[in-house]
Amino acid sequence: MIEDPMILLKLAKAGNTEAFEKLIFSHQKSVYNMAFRMLGNREDAYDASQEVFIRVFRALPGFREQSSLSTWIYRITKNVCLDLIRKNKKQHTVSIDQDNDYGEGPVRMQIEDPGPAPDETAEHNELVGKVREGIRKLPEQHRLIIIMRDMQNFSYEEIAKILRLPEGTVKSRINRARKALRDIIEDGKELL
Repeated sequence: MIEDPMILLKLAKAGNTEAFEKLIFSHQKSVYNMAFRMLGNREDAYDASQEVFIRVFRALPGFREQSSLSTWIYRITKNVCLDLIRKNKKQHTVSIDQDNDYGEGPVRMQIEDPGPAPDETAEHNELVGKVREGIRKLPEQHRLIIIMRDMQNFSYEEIAKILRLPEGTVKSRINRARKALRDIIEDGKELL
């Protein structure tokens, strides 16, 4: 098989995939190493290398040979890596499996969960259950108006049109329904 880089380049530019694969094989280690040095981790370097060779494949027919193929591929590698660095600046990630050494031996990274604590979640779920039960105990007109306003987020105007009531009446019914719901929930607390 042909080994001359110039002949391989001409064949690859003409669409010969075997010649393209040979060119890639001869550059893949150096592209990966450059990407690894720029990006600092194996996964990103691997992804960058793949992207480089996709771009090389797409742009190869237009390669004018004003520089060496290696120089051109390294330029593409640099651009791909810079794109990834810019993208990663927006999404800073840290491996929680990575050990960090702060002078007193390796320490495993611990990430604080920004979500609610389990007891807060349980309290919230309990409150939601009480509110649902309270809504079920409301008279139908109060139940409907609470659901429309506080659960479905209808405006006062929309509720007034749907129920064919004046807006002022809707507002007062919502206030009465909320007070009735509050009373039901507070009465339920005493039973616990």
